[in-house]
Amino acid sequence: MARYNDAVCRLCRREGVKLFLKGDRCFTEKCAIERRTYPPGMHGQGRSKTSEYGTQLREKQKAKRYYGLLESQFRKYYEMAVRAPGQTGENLLAYCESRLDNVAYRLGFAMSRPEARQLVTHGHFLVNGRKVNIPSFLVKPGMVITLRDKSKSLEKFKQSLEANAFRQPPKWLDFDRDNATAKVIGVPQKEDIDLPVEEHLIVELYSK
Repeated sequence: MARYNDAVCRLCRREGVKLFLKGDRCFTEKCAIERRTYPPGMHGQGRSKTSEYGTQLREKQKAKRYYGLLESQFRKYYEMAVRAPGQTGENLLAYCESRLDNVAYRLGFAMSRPEARQLVTHGHFLVNGRKVNIPSFLVKPGMVITLRDKSKSLEKFKQSLEANAFRQPPKWLDFDRDNATAKVIGVPQKEDIDLPVEEHLIVELYSK
């Protein structure tokens, strides 16, 4: 599957907001967007006016890159959001938030979403007692996510949980840190998402 393999800090600079793609580096003064707040490229400092389409596109790209999704994946979630009851934009973000790799990141098992995706692929997580190695797996209320017994003793997870102790899981996840177990108790809401994105602009873009 195609993936972006260039410097991810350029993505944050292009969108003008931290996408937390480099783990703990994003919380330090070494973060690229802290040092260079303008977009990358030789014309980065000269860009000023943006069209309506350009504004909508930037919101879509911001959300896609935040969750590490391909265009086909993001478009699929949009189509699912259109069919679901409620606000399409909020439904779209809820689907993205419900991905297993995002849940693993939210719980503090990984320092970044790319790392969480890799950990899921390597089969470290169980959902309702069964191994799931598909990062795009969508969790639902009532499901229980936990580390495999063999994975709980790995130093990697101990260090990640300790380093991310300051990060509070969203309200829709009930997390038992001592036992590395979480239960989905609700559906992700807009206020649970820390990315400053105007989802209605994404809907307007796809609706054209």
